[in-house]
Amino acid sequence: MDDEQLPRQEPEDPRPQRVPAFNLPPVILVSLAVLVAVFALMNVPSWSDDTLNWIYFTFSFMPARYAFPLSQQGLEWLWTPVTYSLLHGGVQHIVFNSLWLMVFAAPVARRIGSARYVIFWILSSAASAFMHAALFWGDQTLLIGASGVVSALMGAACRFAFPVTDGRRVSMREAHLNPRLGILGALRSRTVVAYIVMWIAGNALVAFGITLAGDSSQPVAWDAHIGGFLFGFLLFALFDRHPRMEEQEAAPLDE
Repeated sequence: MDDEQLPRQEPEDPRPQRVPAFNLPPVILVSLAVLVAVFALMNVPSWSDDTLNWIYFTFSFMPARYAFPLSQQGLEWLWTPVTYSLLHGGVQHIVFNSLWLMVFAAPVARRIGSARYVIFWILSSAASAFMHAALFWGDQTLLIGASGVVSALMGAACRFAFPVTDGRRVSMREAHLNPRLGILGALRSRTVVAYIVMWIAGNALVAFGITLAGDSSQPVAWDAHIGGFLFGFLLFALFDRHPRMEEQEAAPLDE
């Protein structure tokens, strides 16, 4: 009888496994690439002032567009509530938005998936823009930047990314696995409330012309930040694929 040969065991690799410094979901990398590409395109040295003015007018959000009959103007009113979020006015502007995007967009994207993340971006961008338009109706200033979307992602993260009430602590890499808190449940969390208070305080300072980071010479649309945050915090459940904490606790256990 032939001898049986045991399967050979491959020797383990003694070298330590490297952990990537930035392990971001692909959709976040694509978002960052789009922002950088648009910024680079807008800063081509050969552009004339007329060309830049056309770009800003065509793709920035302007409250004045909605104070006039839409039939008497171009179609810019249709896409500018979204395209403005892809434009940035300077290096500091895009750098700070990109950094905050990497922090808060990653757990949200891991939780809701790429397709819902894109829809979330579009709708939160529009919510931020129209919050700004509601307070500055008919104003002819241009609104640009992804800050409103970033604020919406911050609001969404408040519903699941912070430590839950049972004291468990997880890394930001695994925060998307937390159960979703209800609105009242999130407001009962000391961590969430402390974060919201600091966020409101920061925006209140901005409203009075005091910026803690970024270019203080440029006006900041603090109202658009608030519109985005409220959208993300109040409506995140519409995008979430995970059950609420209360529903998860009430589910019967498998025997």
